[in-house]
Amino acid sequence: MSSRKVALAITGASAVRIGIRVAEYLSSAGYELHIVATRGAEEVAIHEEGLRRGELIRLLERYGIVYREDDYNSPLASSSSVPRTMLVVPASMKTVALAANGIQSNLVIRAMLAVLRIGGRLVVAPRETPVGVVELRNMFELARMGALIVPLCVAFYHKPETLNDIVDFLAGKILDAAGIENDLYRRWAQK
Repeated sequence: MSSRKVALAITGASAVRIGIRVAEYLSSAGYELHIVATRGAEEVAIHEEGLRRGELIRLLERYGIVYREDDYNSPLASSSSVPRTMLVVPASMKTVALAANGIQSNLVIRAMLAVLRIGGRLVVAPRETPVGVVELRNMFELARMGALIVPLCVAFYHKPETLNDIVDFLAGKILDAAGIENDLYRRWAQK
């Protein structure tokens, strides 16, 4: 299986823009991208990005193959063909909870669990604040299962000047966790 093949799920949490940026970067870097955008992600994109219904899917089709969340004929539905790397950006707390409890209610969860079953790299980028005991427990359970949890938390050591700088920083940290080299942000350099 090609290490240049990556699955990306964009779910219904705030920060869909970061998932789009990850897709854009991976595509420009020559990765074969398999994308699932949930109905919740489409709703968030309408609200946050001003996209019309269906526009998120058309935008993502520029970067890779896009599947609906109920498409169980997708290669992402099987551990025999799922990529060894999957990113969930942003990850809604619903997605985190379903995966942490093994409830395969859609293609995103099925693919997440398949990646973990084959010992692949699953990077989950939750976007919620504050988090309570239930959310922390679910993230902890996913981490115990082998997922890498990368909360979408901003930093300022790279001296961001624009919103795009912050988006690139978060996208870069997610790609770092996946082992994908990138130059999206200025690295920490102690003086």
